[in-house]
Amino acid sequence: MARGGRVLRGGSGVVAGALGLAALSLASLSRAEAVRSLPTFGAGVEVVNLNLSVTDVSQRHVGNLDARDLVLLESGEPQEITLFARETVPLSLGILIDGSSSMGLHLKVTRAAALRLIGTLGPQDEAQVAQFDRRLRVLAGPTSDRAELEEAVRSLRADGETALHDALYVALKEVRAARGAGDLRRRALVLLSDGADTASLSRDEEVLDLARRAEVSVYAIGMPPPATLPSADRRPDYFLSALARETGGQAFFPASLADLDGVFERIAEELHTLYAVGYVSRNPSRDGGWRPLAIHTSRGDLLVRHRSGYYAPKGALGSPLRLTR
Repeated sequence: MARGGRVLRGGSGVVAGALGLAALSLASLSRAEAVRSLPTFGAGVEVVNLNLSVTDVSQRHVGNLDARDLVLLESGEPQEITLFARETVPLSLGILIDGSSSMGLHLKVTRAAALRLIGTLGPQDEAQVAQFDRRLRVLAGPTSDRAELEEAVRSLRADGETALHDALYVALKEVRAARGAGDLRRRALVLLSDGADTASLSRDEEVLDLARRAEVSVYAIGMPPPATLPSADRRPDYFLSALARETGGQAFFPASLADLDGVFERIAEELHTLYAVGYVSRNPSRDGGWRPLAIHTSRGDLLVRHRSGYYAPKGALGSPLRLTR
């Protein structure tokens, strides 16, 4: 176990404020310069928040959209965009690295790429570094102290089996428990692994469902697996792609170790160029059901990425919601 590491086994209170990306909070949106007039909502009204990545055909991020350029559909029904902003928001970044024995050949390059990612953090940003084999260990953070984060990255070691699903399940569960109103940070989880799960009890569909419920976007990086691995232990491309697609993140499969730096840089750029969108659903039902989302632009040459949907609230109405500057 790396020096200073905390072993995570699941249960509440284990990773308070830990890894993940929750949707931009209403408090943050209310401070966005782009929002000129903020409405007041009645009792029990909930605003659905989304982070949007918008790129052109060359994968360059587009920063000149406004709400009129978007059409937002929930379960196929048009919705009115109430809040729209693009601003720099403090980032809370989780870096989750496969520490199983198969990663031994990748660790030198992985450390270097992770250090460069940490180097993109601003003074108000924070990050957490964790690794997993059969267990998930937090090595540093969440903290804004770059020296602490860099020391944690340099301490990464490779040994043991890969419990990818269990590590994600624990991290996502604690993110969901820790998420609350008034959170001013944009959260992201960057996951890096090179092999299939060999030790988890959690199933892939359980992890995907929890990720949807946690409203966390995941950026998954599938490293080239060692050629000596049996075919059954090869990289779980389908699972990583589904995890990223469902949560509004992105999956990357670099062809070589030399491409890893570019992947981390693309993730860092995207996290600082996301649009924040909010709307009040026209469906008043509080049945807890899944509601798929689709967003289109009037500019057909652009690609918009976002989480695939959300679970409706369930139970009694909440307290009144009022947005103020």
